[in-house]
This record gives sequence, C-alpha cells and structure tokens, in this order.
Amino acid sequence: MTNDLITILLAEDEPALAQIIKESLETRNFKVLLCENGEKAFEVYTSHKPQILVLDVMMPKKDGFTLAKEIRLEDEHIPIIFLTAKSQTQDVLEGFTIGGNDYLKKPFSMEELIVRIHNLLDRTKIQKTAEICSIGNFIFNFPKQTLQYKDEEKIQLTHREAHLLFHLFKNRNNVLERSIILRKLWGNDDFFTARSMDVYITKLRKKLKQDHNIQIVNVRGFGYKLIY
Repeated sequence: MTNDLITILLAEDEPALAQIIKESLETRNFKVLLCENGEKAFEVYTSHKPQILVLDVMMPKKDGFTLAKEIRLEDEHIPIIFLTAKSQTQDVLEGFTIGGNDYLKKPFSMEELIVRIHNLLDRTKIQKTAEICSIGNFIFNFPKQTLQYKDEEKIQLTHREAHLLFHLFKNRNNVLERSIILRKLWGNDDFFTARSMDVYITKLRKKLKQDHNIQIVNVRGFGYKLIY
C-alpha cells in the first residue's frame, strides 16, 4: 500500500544516473523525491520530511556536504548516504564528520545502494525501540541519542556516535570486533571507514571522560571493549 512506502530524498545532478537510481528504488517499493541540485533538495526536505536521504556530493547551487550540514541542524537522526566520485581520505572523513551515515563511491551497483539503505533503516528502527540504560554514572538515552552525567546538562550525540556506543554497551566487557562493527555501521571495513571509526571512538572517549571508571579500550588487532 502507498501509505507504507518509505520516502527517499534523492539529490543527484546527473540526469541519466538519477533516473536509473529513481526507477530502481521505485521497483523496490520506495517513494523517491528526485532533486537536481542542493537548493531544491533542501526545499523538498522541508516540505516532505522524507525518512532517508541519498545525496550526491558534487551538485550545483549547493553541494551535498553543505546540504547535509543544514539538514543536520533540523534533524540529528535522519539517515544520510553520500554518493560521490571523490575517493580522498579527507573527503570521506569530512562526510562522516558532518553527520553522514554511509558513503558510496561511484560507480556503484544498485544492489549495494539498496542494501545500505535497508541497513540504515533497520538501525533507525532499533534506535526507536531501544531502552534507556546506565553506563557508569551516565544515563544513555539511545532513542533520543543523549548522554547525561548525573544531574548535569545532557550531551547530544550524533546518529553514528549513538549507534557505536549502543553496540559497545551491548557488548560491554567483551571485545566488539572491529570488522563486524565497521560492516554493520559503515557498510564495509576498508581503510577509509576504519579511520572514520577511530575518529568516533575518540569523540566518545571525550564525552565519557567525566566518569574515570569508564574506558573504551583498544584491543590491538581485534577491536574495542567498553569497560566500567
């Protein structure tokens, strides 16, 4: 039924590629809102409130990174996938740092894009149903993506920080294998995503530093362990 369709905002300025992606997603029962530039995409996002964004990085009028930054001011949680021909490490890290959840390099297969979309949507469902939990002296509200130390002001986490901490918590006192979490949260375990994960681990350590009993330990060659 139409009311059950997941709405995807697709921002892509290459007409032929955009049409292929749109038609492929529609055959998988997605509703696709196609925009040819970043300015139009922001207007459509504001008026239609889609459930997931697929954004080309290099677009006229407003690039994908700028668009994502503006949307993140409105919504910290909506999943974002970047499409790009760029492959430099810094470009990949920038995409994740500003709030991207996944990064797909052109050329790519439609099957891979669809799998990544479903993975992000599944994570969002988990987020909505997960409970509030204690991590040392912190209260971790996974659905709202916040951390609160005792009675102090709540710390807002990004979408990826919250999911990474959630998996560390679920595996607390055990090693969370690096390759497994990279594939689960980033879609692959290549060099670029491994670097990005290290950045997020550092961010989480800083946000948890008020409780000196909490540690995220790097188990060299295997992964990370949350202990407290």
